[in-house]
Amino acid sequence: MKKSYLMFFTLFITLSCNLKKGNDNSSKKENEVIKSTEIRVRDPFILADKKTQTYYLYASIYNRTQDKSKGQGVEVYTSKDLKNWTAPEPVFQAPDDFWATSLVWAPEVHQYKGKYYLFTTFTKSAPPDTIAKTLRGSQILVSDHPSGPFKPFANSPHTSIDQMTLDGTLWVENGKPYMIYCHEWIQIKDGTINLVALKGDLSSVDGESQVLFKASTAPWIKAHDNDNYVTDGCFLYRTKSNKLIMIWSSMGKDGYAIGTVVSESGSVKGPWTHNSNRLFKKDGGHGMIFKTFDGQLVICLHQPNKSPDERMQLYELKDLGDSLKLGEKLFH
Repeated sequence: MKKSYLMFFTLFITLSCNLKKGNDNSSKKENEVIKSTEIRVRDPFILADKKTQTYYLYASIYNRTQDKSKGQGVEVYTSKDLKNWTAPEPVFQAPDDFWATSLVWAPEVHQYKGKYYLFTTFTKSAPPDTIAKTLRGSQILVSDHPSGPFKPFANSPHTSIDQMTLDGTLWVENGKPYMIYCHEWIQIKDGTINLVALKGDLSSVDGESQVLFKASTAPWIKAHDNDNYVTDGCFLYRTKSNKLIMIWSSMGKDGYAIGTVVSESGSVKGPWTHNSNRLFKKDGGHGMIFKTFDGQLVICLHQPNKSPDERMQLYELKDLGDSLKLGEKLFH
């Protein structure tokens, strides 16, 4: 009898130890984090969601995998401190019957009237008789939560199918929502930043688009190739003195860069005047601006601009009232 008890006790201790070991491994896996410097991402966008007190970093799935067999779509990393991030989870994956199943670019998410809206760029192969090699359009999807899933309003882009567009972003002015986006230089040579009004639920556009400015009008810009001028990564910010500033990216003398333009009227409709100095000068761009939960203004961008080395970079940003000034880098 004693021998049986001894054997049972030994077995119990062994199973308990193994179970504890297994739980420890599971806990360790759940607690694994990815440093911000380890995340390969182009066109990074961070939503600082006050409701969940969580930072959400959105990125193209293909940007990470470089494997088209993994599908096209958008994924999200989450963080509490901007330095340590969870493994990415998909928030939208393009179904086989989606209008565009090629590359996905520049996803960003905005909270608006209690919902979350994903603005992103979709592409598909174009007919051989078209000017561009691909059809590219800006589209808005919707979800009840920043981690998705996001659903499209329709199986088509918001922007006109005859325009090759990208990098749509949201701006709300006097209660009216607008999308600001780029008209691709590949199609028109001198890229533009455009504006179009949106319906109240962001389900579609509300009227015709207008050109805000051409890339070539910036004093700091350099031709990308054969007198082509790039417009990328537009994002708007209103300063503490009520100046409306737009950041956007193109090529400068030191490579990819971020410039700023100021609305003379204070309205998104402009007219817009370029600053001669670049906000970020050397081989980095496609920026966006947000505030941390403790009130620090931050600009998020990718640098360098060469694949596969792109990484998210975070810098303090100083609001000078009439302009913006780059501050110290947050993480090294």
